[in-house]
Amino acid sequence: MNTVFCVEDDANIRELISYTLTSAGFEVESFENGNAFFKRLSVQTPDVVLLDIMLPDMDGMEILKKLRSDESKNNVCVIMLTAKSERMDKIRGLDTGADDYMTKPFDVLELISRVKAILRRTQRKSEETHELCFDQIRLDHKKRVVYVSDTEISLTYKEYELLHMLMAAKGDVVTRETIISKIWGTDFEGESRTLDVHIRTLRQKLGEAGNHIDTVRNVGYKIG
Repeated sequence: MNTVFCVEDDANIRELISYTLTSAGFEVESFENGNAFFKRLSVQTPDVVLLDIMLPDMDGMEILKKLRSDESKNNVCVIMLTAKSERMDKIRGLDTGADDYMTKPFDVLELISRVKAILRRTQRKSEETHELCFDQIRLDHKKRVVYVSDTEISLTYKEYELLHMLMAAKGDVVTRETIISKIWGTDFEGESRTLDVHIRTLRQKLGEAGNHIDTVRNVGYKIG
């Protein structure tokens, strides 16, 4: 049974969502603020989070950023549920890492459909990207391990994410801006050399296989 966490300060909306999704076969837990949500999150990771923006203790966008920066939680699907319907609010939510965005008032049947759709996409994506290979490099995304010639290589979280992004691109160039945005976050204010340092250490850990990581000058990197 898939688990849904709903973070919503309006008790009536929480009750409606809980009843609707429970009736549809989901296990639902509701929270009225961010602190209660993160306390529960430290014990259990849900499949989907329904997240309001306007909360009493912390902004929903702040919660989303924390989720996406946590290596153990950043794959959780997030649907923003909010009264903020302005175009820029939607763009900000999606750019911050939301998987979908619904505005209040919403249709409960559409909510069920969207939750089911996002779970299908996640499952399909997981199946499609379960294992990536290039020459002697093999990446098992389900187990989050990397092998070079069948020898397991120990990588940091960001080194792993960097290699996965390059291998998933299948030879296409991934720009520096895209890498920094996806791995370090849109609000990263550090030096761009941070990426170069990670590329260098990744190449070193991969040994001779690291030569497959090509630098495309003034653009980015690719596996080739």
